[in-house]
Amino acid sequence: MWNKEDTASRRKDEKRVETTMSERMMETIRVHQYGGAEQLKLEQIPCPEPQPGEVLVRVYATGVLPIEWKIRQGAFHAFNPATFPYTPGSAFAGVVEEVGPLVTTFQPGQAVFGRSTKGTYAEYTTVSIETIALKPASLSFDEAATISGGATTAWEALFDHGGLQAGQRVLILGAAGGVGSFAVQLARWKGAQVIGTTGPTNVDFVRSLGAETVVDYTATPVEQVIHDVDLVVDTVGGQTLESTWTPIKRGGTLVSTARMPSQEKARELGIRALFFSGGRPSSERLQTIAQLIDEEQVKVTLGRIFPLREASLAHELSQSGHGRGRIVLHIAG
Repeated sequence: MWNKEDTASRRKDEKRVETTMSERMMETIRVHQYGGAEQLKLEQIPCPEPQPGEVLVRVYATGVLPIEWKIRQGAFHAFNPATFPYTPGSAFAGVVEEVGPLVTTFQPGQAVFGRSTKGTYAEYTTVSIETIALKPASLSFDEAATISGGATTAWEALFDHGGLQAGQRVLILGAAGGVGSFAVQLARWKGAQVIGTTGPTNVDFVRSLGAETVVDYTATPVEQVIHDVDLVVDTVGGQTLESTWTPIKRGGTLVSTARMPSQEKARELGIRALFFSGGRPSSERLQTIAQLIDEEQVKVTLGRIFPLREASLAHELSQSGHGRGRIVLHIAG
């Protein structure tokens, strides 16, 4: 049985652990004002603590998503202003360090991946257990960090918003990128006829992912050779988005992950058009995609890998709009 001295000693030990945890510092990238990539500052701040329903994750890798440099530039300031300072990033893979109150589904030491709303350009982040899943055994942490915001966005664009069915024709713009490369594979897995656009260096790569037709946009305007598609998934925006109206059949759908398409133009052509930048993937959705990866139905394509301190270089590369797969920040492991 515990005596008074044992109880007092135990409370001191618990207090010491709590104090140590609260004082632990971590490296993180923070943004203090809108601007260029130079606004990504490497700093040290206290490590967060998991709240009820959350876990603390040691981040091993985080994906660099285009929306993150757009937020940094202030592109969404009018309707969703940033609260400064903030830590960028949402897609991650890492190891559970600590579980918060009431958490029983995950344990310290488990390798996980998913989406955090607390920032992931950091050594640690806290995340809801509703938006993480166990990491696919076949993937490295760098590879697993590409899934949320890549495969999950592609899934939602194709199926939740695009309603893609087997036998339909889908055109994927930017088919070699972090979302596009997953979209090609998932559409093929669904049984759709897949058409992809890309630059000349990635034509064979996109074809290897399962696209039946690949258009080199630098050589051939897609609207001249592709017609009567049921769904267009645009991951590029800009002038590329403007060229996608002609290929869509009346009654078809345009889903852009880059910017809002013209609703006036959509009504004129009799199609449905919407903007979707990525939601909060559920654990179940993440598990489904992880299973497809472990079954080799879908493969992951890594782009460039940068250390955390070179986050600004990663953003500059992402802004260039060229490359293959997802850019990743490698943080630990």
